[in-house]
Amino acid sequence: MLGVRSQDLVLLESEIRAISDEVFVTTDDGSYGRKGLVIDPLKELIAAGRPLGLVLAIGPVRMMQAVAECTRLHGIRTMVSLNSLMVDGTGMCGGCRIITSAGAKFACVDGPEFDAHTVDFDILAQRNRTYADREAEELREFREHPEACVREVRESCRLEAVHPEVRHCEERKA
Repeated sequence: MLGVRSQDLVLLESEIRAISDEVFVTTDDGSYGRKGLVIDPLKELIAAGRPLGLVLAIGPVRMMQAVAECTRLHGIRTMVSLNSLMVDGTGMCGGCRIITSAGAKFACVDGPEFDAHTVDFDILAQRNRTYADREAEELREFREHPEACVREVRESCRLEAVHPEVRHCEERKA
């Protein structure tokens, strides 16, 4: 099941169709597939008595929460992929900390896949909003000056400083 706001945001449809028996596409605005939310076909399959052994949800936190609540009622095993902001990949920074019924976990070392029925999505959504203002500012700056942002990243890359052979690889290929 693919659910997006509009047709121009549909990703990997042909790849998913290649490995799936059925594909359901929903768009919030009805521009492609059927109009509705991604959980609508899930609810219909459950209501029709379709046996579902596993549901995997990947996407926005509130969508994954809605999927988890839908499947929880029917005892359907559900996993979510919490590809949240990961700074150091060791769990030391705490940026990807989530709360589960088993306690605090770190998406970078304990996941990123978790049993959806154990995740506290309200705390996760709150944590994801922590950097919203900064992310909006960075996006604004990138849109206004994309060339400066790329240069800034290159100039601050310590890997390039230590290993100059990786510097500007794409320019050497040309």
